Amino acid sequence: MTAEDVLFVLALLQRAEVDVWVGGGWGIDALIGGQTRDHRDLDLMHRQEQEAAVQGALSAAGFVQSLNCRPIRFVVTAADGREIDLHPLVFADDGSAVQASPEPHRPFTYPSSCFVTGTVHRAPVPCLSAQQQVYFHQGYEPSERDRHDMAQLRRVFGIATHF
Repeated sequence: MTAEDVLFVLALLQRAEVDVWVGGGWGIDALIGGQTRDHRDLDLMHRQEQEAAVQGALSAAGFVQSLNCRPIRFVVTAADGREIDLHPLVFADDGSAVQASPEPHRPFTYPSSCFVTGTVHRAPVPCLSAQQQVYFHQGYEPSERDRHDMAQLRRVFGIATHF
């Protein structure tokens, strides 16, 4: 997934009038303001009530569902291999959100302060904060990509990470 692909997908979803936030590796690179590694996919958080519009816009662009782990997440893939990992969020009136997790009584939490703006190719993009990225990178054995991403957050933001 290239930076141009990211901007294409975000523009497509903006035209569909849906709210999304970039997470994962591209989210970290957006916070840093430059690409630090290759990315196999794009992680997007979206408003659960806008899921039909998200799916419709991506389907019209050639993406088909390739994995269904709802209500936690689902994945769509294009014929050329581009992959988008989608995470539905349920928002509260205060701007915070929750996402279903494998442990039903312990959803993933998103404080309102975690929805920030980064840049991809000098274009502003909605993304998750550095603190939220660290929150999601705990409780499992990290891959080399995870280690790289956390090192970038430490380097740029001086933020403590778990590995």
